[in-house]
Amino acid sequence: MLTRRRVIALCAATAAMPAAFAPAAPAGAQSREWPNRVVRFMVPVSAGGPTDLVARILAEELSKIWHQQVVVENKGGAGTNLGNELVARSDPDGYTVLYATASLAVNRSLYRSLSYDAIADFAPVSLVSRFPLYMFVPNSSPAKSVAEFIAYAKAHPGKMTMASPGTGSGPHLASELFKQMAGIEMAHAPYRGAAQVLNDLIPGRVDCYFASGALLANMRSGQIRALAVTSAKPDPAAPDVLVIADTVPGYEASSWHALFVPAKTPAEIVKKMSADTIAALADPAVKDKLMNAGGYPAMSSSPVELEALLKSDIAKWAAVIKGAGIKID
Repeated sequence: MLTRRRVIALCAATAAMPAAFAPAAPAGAQSREWPNRVVRFMVPVSAGGPTDLVARILAEELSKIWHQQVVVENKGGAGTNLGNELVARSDPDGYTVLYATASLAVNRSLYRSLSYDAIADFAPVSLVSRFPLYMFVPNSSPAKSVAEFIAYAKAHPGKMTMASPGTGSGPHLASELFKQMAGIEMAHAPYRGAAQVLNDLIPGRVDCYFASGALLANMRSGQIRALAVTSAKPDPAAPDVLVIADTVPGYEASSWHALFVPAKTPAEIVKKMSADTIAALADPAVKDKLMNAGGYPAMSSSPVELEALLKSDIAKWAAVIKGAGIKID
C-alpha cells in the first residue's frame, strides 16, 4: 500500500537518480549551440597597434553575427609566442581563438625551442587579411629606384642600414630576403617598435625600412619615399608604386592575419566560424574599415587554404632564416 510517506520517498529517490541514467544529449548538440557565451580573441601583440585594431573590427562584426560578445584580449610578448602558446593549450571548445600573425609560420624556425607546434596544435579557420610591405627610404636617400638603391648598396658594402621593429619580424625577414636575392650587404638595426623606426627613418639615420601600408600616409605627406612594394603585383592602395620584382625577379613577400583555434576543436564549430568570418569580411563596410586601419585588404579563405599558406610560409621563411643565420633563444 502506497502511503503518503512512501510516495514522498519514491519522488526523492527519483530526483536523486544519477545523471548517468538521464537521456543523453544528441551527438553534436554542443557544437550546434555554439556560441552560447563570450568568445575570446587572443591577439598575441600589445594593444593599440594596427594588428590589434583590425582584430577589434572583425570581433565587432562577428559579435553581431553570433549574438554573443567577442572580446579581444592582448597577450603580447616573446615575439607572439606567449599568446600563441596560451591558445594552443586552451580547451578546444571554440571559445578561445588565436588572432594570428604571420609570425606563427616564422617562429617555428626562428626560435631554438617552442612549447607549441604551429601545425599540430592548431586548427586553421580562415585568413583575415593578406597584405604586402613597402620599401621606404628617407627623402635624403640618393636612391630614387630599387635599381639605384642596389647599385648604391653594392658601392658601399655593409655600410647601409635596414631597420626593423624587431629581430625576426616580418619587416626584418622581408629585408633579409631582399638582401639575399639582390646580392647586397646591409647592417640590420632592430628597434623596439615601428614608431621608433619612423623617428629615425625620416631624418635619414637609417637607410631603408620595409613596412606596411600604414606608412603610406607619411609618404603622401612628403616625410619619406616609397621605392617599391613587396607584392608580385602593384598594390591597389598605392597603384603608382612599382614592385620590387620588376628589378629583382621572383621577389615576393607578404604578411597576413588569420584565425586559428586549438587542435581537436569540433569540426562543426570550425566550419561555422570559418563561414561566418568569410561572411563578415565580405561586408563592404568591414572592408572599408580594414583599409582605413592601415591598408589591410579583407581576404578570407577556407581552412584548407589557410593550412596550405601556413605550411608554404614555414618552408619559405625557414630558408631565409637559415641563410641569414638568425636564431633567438
